Amino acid sequence: MNAKRRERRQVMQALVASVVVVTMASASGLAASATPVATDAVAQLRGFARDVQQARGRFTQTVTSPDGKKVRKSSGSFEFQRPDRFRFEYLSPVEQLIVGDGRKVWLYDSDLNQVTVRPMGQAMGATPAALLAGAAIDRDFTLKAVPGAVAAGDTVWVEATPRVRDGQFQSVRVGFRQGALVAIEVLDSFGQRSRLDFNALDTQVTLAPGRFAFTPPPGADVLDQP
Repeated sequence: MNAKRRERRQVMQALVASVVVVTMASASGLAASATPVATDAVAQLRGFARDVQQARGRFTQTVTSPDGKKVRKSSGSFEFQRPDRFRFEYLSPVEQLIVGDGRKVWLYDSDLNQVTVRPMGQAMGATPAALLAGAAIDRDFTLKAVPGAVAAGDTVWVEATPRVRDGQFQSVRVGFRQGALVAIEVLDSFGQRSRLDFNALDTQVTLAPGRFAFTPPPGADVLDQP
């Protein structure tokens, strides 16, 4: 059970980071500017945070242990709608559902028939979710382009480091390729890396409010966390 609880925390950390990024992804066809690649990467991050409203897509997630020897992979689909509404469905290898309804974050483990619920503000806290509001990016995070990309087709990365450390994660890296969001990597305080790769992102979709509502299944154990 302790292992299950630890895995839920790890999934939630990766989720929060991924929600931040996909919530920024308003214009996957954004053209590259004439500025250097590194500067353009930071500008893309700020632009995505400013402009996005809603989207849906698919993701694959890879979690790697600090020593690099243990790797866990999962996949699923996601939807989001600003502000603070999202739905992540992990379909493989274990079914999990994570829903943010604007007030609370619900995490449902189907194999345990267990629901963990936390207030939205507490679930997000000083994590990458501080980027959700867009305007808080430069207030809460130090942004820098990661050196390495030199050609137009390369993936460019932006690293966001929290100005106030809360012990949950060290940094978040956001990757773009030719203006399109492609990946995010989270390095947590234990040295574990969670990477999410995104595909089939649709930013023109209109999502019904009911997609972000959650009712615990009959008989499920509901754990309220502060």
